[in-house]
Amino acid sequence: MSTRNTDKKTYLPGISEEVERLFEGIGKIEPRIDVHETGRVTFIGNGIARVSGLYGVGYQELVRFENGKKGIAINLDHEDIAVVLFDDSTDINAGSEVRRLERVMDVPVSEKLLGRVIDPLGLPLDGKEMIGGEERLPIEREAPEIMDRLPVTAPLQTGLQVIDALIPIGRGQRELILGDRQTGKTAIAVDTIINQRNFDVVCIYCAIGKRSDAVAKVIADLKKENAMEYTIVVVATGDDVPGINYIAPYAATTIGEYFMDKGRDVLVVYDDLTRHAWSYRELSLLMRRPPAREAYPGDIFYIHSRLLERSTHKKNDLGGGSLTALPVIETQSQNLSAYIP
Repeated sequence: MSTRNTDKKTYLPGISEEVERLFEGIGKIEPRIDVHETGRVTFIGNGIARVSGLYGVGYQELVRFENGKKGIAINLDHEDIAVVLFDDSTDINAGSEVRRLERVMDVPVSEKLLGRVIDPLGLPLDGKEMIGGEERLPIEREAPEIMDRLPVTAPLQTGLQVIDALIPIGRGQRELILGDRQTGKTAIAVDTIINQRNFDVVCIYCAIGKRSDAVAKVIADLKKENAMEYTIVVVATGDDVPGINYIAPYAATTIGEYFMDKGRDVLVVYDDLTRHAWSYRELSLLMRRPPAREAYPGDIFYIHSRLLERSTHKKNDLGGGSLTALPVIETQSQNLSAYIP
């Protein structure tokens, strides 16, 4: 009666020692389970996608489609959700997989942004390198509490003597610029940015729904006056999808709050909020929200007040920084009593 030899080489003749070590290494691997909540596209078109199956998604949470494009969840209904796209809807079809990213929409913030031209997602538009290794902050943040604010006392000079004498602007104030098209609203804002050269004020110019050539002219004027050294330009043109135009002012405000929290004085120009309202109206109608006056949704003024309330002058123990807002509104034939103005 023979005894069975338990030597591996007897059972596996001819196998090299390298292969044996490979099999031994495989046996030591611990499997890791990576769980993701996924859904499917049920409708796609006009910058909006309806997605079913993402039952745990939150408001303004980022989602990613299987082709790599991203969007944010805006409508949270019982059967599905409405996702606002940040890119065109090509290569996204009904049945495409959508995955939760489990984080809200955010934007990169850093000192490296000074002098750069970026889009609301933080991607460079000036042909320079990507801005890497930076902190990210959500575009939607709560406005500072009343007890955390100081009175507006320090002036912010526009450089235009008539405005500075009749309508002085303070650091931490919100001052509306409104008028018909081609009346110099952008020129006032750009002159104000240029005038901050010697006042240590970080300036952010947010273009919303503007033509590309108009934005290029503003950037050229800022470069000519050496104002880009302390200026950040956030660009969402009229050629972009409505979702990009919608998040543009919130992204610019978050960047401004980053510098304000460091004790800096910041000036943000929103040029202009009329086109922002048009983009939000378009998105709301596509998401089948009930239209109100002039087809705008009922919360059109809430989204703007929520934005502008973030501009303030903080207490000294919170850094003492300030965020000044110059929103621009376009009127039609000097109709100052129209719905949006």
